[in-house]
Amino acid sequence: MKGLPCRNLVVVLGDQLDAASAAFDGLDSARDVVWLAEVAGESTKVWSSQPRIAVFLAAMRHFRDELRARGWRVCYRVLKAEGAAWDSETPEHISWVETGETLAAQLAATLRLLRPERVVLVEPGEWSVREELKRTCADGGVTLDERADRHFLCSPEEFARHAAGRKQLRMEFFYRELRQRHGVLMDGDQPAGGQWNFDHDNRESFGKEGPGFLPAPRRFAPDAVTQEVLDVVRARFAQHPGSVAQFDWPVTAADARAALDDFISHRLADFGRWQDAMWSGEPWLYHSRLSAALNLKLLSPREVITAAERAWRAGTVPLASAEGFIRQILGWREYVRGIYWRFMPGYLDRNTLGAVQPLPRFYWTANTELNCLRHALRQTLDHGYAHHIQRLMVTGLFALLLGVRPREVHEWYLAIYVDAVEWVELPNTLGMSQFADGGVMASKPYVASGKYIQRMSNYCAGCRFDPAQATGPKACPFTTLYWDFLARHEVMLARNPRMVMQVRNLARLPTEQRAAIARQADDVRAKCAA
Repeated sequence: MKGLPCRNLVVVLGDQLDAASAAFDGLDSARDVVWLAEVAGESTKVWSSQPRIAVFLAAMRHFRDELRARGWRVCYRVLKAEGAAWDSETPEHISWVETGETLAAQLAATLRLLRPERVVLVEPGEWSVREELKRTCADGGVTLDERADRHFLCSPEEFARHAAGRKQLRMEFFYRELRQRHGVLMDGDQPAGGQWNFDHDNRESFGKEGPGFLPAPRRFAPDAVTQEVLDVVRARFAQHPGSVAQFDWPVTAADARAALDDFISHRLADFGRWQDAMWSGEPWLYHSRLSAALNLKLLSPREVITAAERAWRAGTVPLASAEGFIRQILGWREYVRGIYWRFMPGYLDRNTLGAVQPLPRFYWTANTELNCLRHALRQTLDHGYAHHIQRLMVTGLFALLLGVRPREVHEWYLAIYVDAVEWVELPNTLGMSQFADGGVMASKPYVASGKYIQRMSNYCAGCRFDPAQATGPKACPFTTLYWDFLARHEVMLARNPRMVMQVRNLARLPTEQRAAIARQADDVRAKCAA
């Protein structure tokens, strides 16, 4: 590569693996170079799980190979079991190993060697990465051409216009605007079926009989490229949480489309009805497993939305299921990105409830007596995955009720899940799950006792704790902490119209019972902090 012209250096980040990206607009494969780098710092700034590391690295290496097959010159830094090396046409890149294990350090070294006229970059999905790369280009005296990410259906600027003048931001109204703007599930100017959402038709529990037969999602056995990554992860990140023993995620655009087709054909029809249900030993149920592919940009949200709507219009999927799924893509996914860019960087440190507890160690090991948490955490460590109710109403709920520092909860979610990129993970964790933003994202704290988990799963069967009890040796910690949470935040919650009933139920408890709950809650916190 040395001596060859490098007009533009096209920087592609690990969550920007889109061959149709704006980064490639107007470029010339003969004069421009694509740059990707695997750096250990991206896996250690939060203690990333082995499945998450493997998903990113495997997808990046496959994307590198795809670009080269299309004629692009690719400057690619590869992590090895020990050390790293630059995979390109010039041997002097090997010396760059010593320049540091951060994106900024590696990019700075590249700028000094290749001296490009310009760096082209699609806007990153993480505030700190964006600022870091901007400083690197400025320090290197290189012009930065930062381009909008057209993967999304709503830009940060469009979201800002939506938010302007509103006292409250609510996903439902934003979602309706996008439905109308993009003509999704619309019949003329009216929503399909005459209503905007079908929550009342969805979100059932399986009941005692369980889910019965479940169509297993399509698996993607590791090919040679992915297997090489798994070997590196096992060797270099052996002390990181989780395991890659069952790794079968789609890590190419072709596999992501196959995963989409499989979901639409075999599970979407029942997704809506069972989207909030949980069952031990069943990590996938009727969920899509598409979030990682979407967040790496291997799959377009427009393609996903179109496929779901087409299935409904063809009569193979109920409208309630199609709408419930599309709302997650067109509604929540776009909404949380808007929240992220509107309120960062200060959003990261919000802690409205004044939570100070440390995250329990068992979040990293799944070694806990609570059956629901053990199942959700074990599944998370094995696969890097849990569906949205397991995240919101099991792992997230316990952290909220316990009073864990929101930033620590955020760092765990960012580290542990294969689909975690900060723009989507942070608002979902701090805002939706932990209510740390004071209601910017959600209209109320999503709190419940152990009875919710009992209703929506079989996790309580065989557990030594009783979700009906708040005190005593069999008391469910979820139930104890639920009443304690209401008591600790009673004044604030009484002002929230959606929490009035729960606060009234708290007021009915005798003084001595409230005192007993407070003592038991202190014991739970002490044990979790030990």
